Amino acid sequence: MNISRLRRSTVKSGVLTLVCAVAALAATGCGAPQSSSPSAALADQQQPSARGAVVSSTPVVDLNAKEVADRLAKTGIDTAQIRYGVRAHRIVYRTVDITGRPTTASELVAMPRNDERDLQVVSWLHGTEVYRGEVASVNDESTDRATALLFASTGRAVSAPDYLGLGKGPGFHPYGNPEATVSASVDALRAARAFARRDGHDLDQRVLISGFSQGGPATMMVGRALQQNIDPYFRPGALAPIAGPFNLSRFEAAAADDKVARSSLYLAYFATAWHRMYGLYDTPGQAFRAPYDKTVESLFDGDHEASEIAAALPTTSKELFTEEFLQKVRTPTGELRQKLKALDTTCDWRPEVAVHLFHARGDKDVAFANSLHCQRQLTANNSDQQLTDIGDFDHSTTVLKALPQVVRQFDAAR
Repeated sequence: MNISRLRRSTVKSGVLTLVCAVAALAATGCGAPQSSSPSAALADQQQPSARGAVVSSTPVVDLNAKEVADRLAKTGIDTAQIRYGVRAHRIVYRTVDITGRPTTASELVAMPRNDERDLQVVSWLHGTEVYRGEVASVNDESTDRATALLFASTGRAVSAPDYLGLGKGPGFHPYGNPEATVSASVDALRAARAFARRDGHDLDQRVLISGFSQGGPATMMVGRALQQNIDPYFRPGALAPIAGPFNLSRFEAAAADDKVARSSLYLAYFATAWHRMYGLYDTPGQAFRAPYDKTVESLFDGDHEASEIAAALPTTSKELFTEEFLQKVRTPTGELRQKLKALDTTCDWRPEVAVHLFHARGDKDVAFANSLHCQRQLTANNSDQQLTDIGDFDHSTTVLKALPQVVRQFDAAR
């Protein structure tokens, strides 16, 4: 999991270490055009109310290849694979919320600055974010935006959804909800295709899907949904999940026992989000110890940065949660057990395309055992899979080291 940009603000105090922020750039990227207003909504061939219909498009990045390389180098991503400059837009599109009612979400759509009409498309699925302003479509400094630039600079279109309730999407983020993860990501692909058409491009049917941390299981869920024909056009082309919590039951139990780095923050985000969706407790006092029971839920409203939340919480789950709630997480029953099982089995199917898992044994946030869990399920289904150990790196560094290898995997999938 990944709650980004906390490393710089808290490493000296030892609070939380998260994905490295890159050197600050202008909010619209080097040389980016001025933002358009929502009134400049795209007119495409879809019905205006259709899922995946584009509501608005705002240019946020316009970089030549050297500028892309400079940006990625500051992030810590290898630049050897860059071939083109990149233009990117923040797209607001129509989708549905967890009850199936119409809503909107945002994504970053990045395109290579080349003359190719037909483009492969990458769906990049980000890790855990507590702050709506941290995602790729909004924050020019985010590692996820740099990742989208990398994929686009290799000649591919990129759809990087913010998911529900983050970026410019209204409401709260339904953290870990399988249906919402899939619907927001697939509708983002539809919007990216509509935008690409207006930009003179056609997107390949085969989607190259990758994601980090929370985006690891999301990669497998979106791939499975596309294979099961959730969309009449798109199909999976290759799957490359990075450092995902594929055994969420065990991950949350480990967080309850303070065996996960940043355990209290991860578990608090899980508890508040899942309570909003499923009702995990009757009153906050049943889950959180005083005085935190009066403040925790308001911290996870999408408008507080990770550093703010970290400063307001104790460092351990034992200090934050009641023993009764911790025991509920360690040994889930009923609906909680059922909901967790759906996220313990995201790899329990047979993809028709190659799956390449990436993880690092040095990861103290999401244990390497999670990818072994996924690999076992894929193997049991006779899938074409492999798992690469990135090495002795922490969670945040894992994605930076894995990305060039993901590009090579996608090159092989042409």
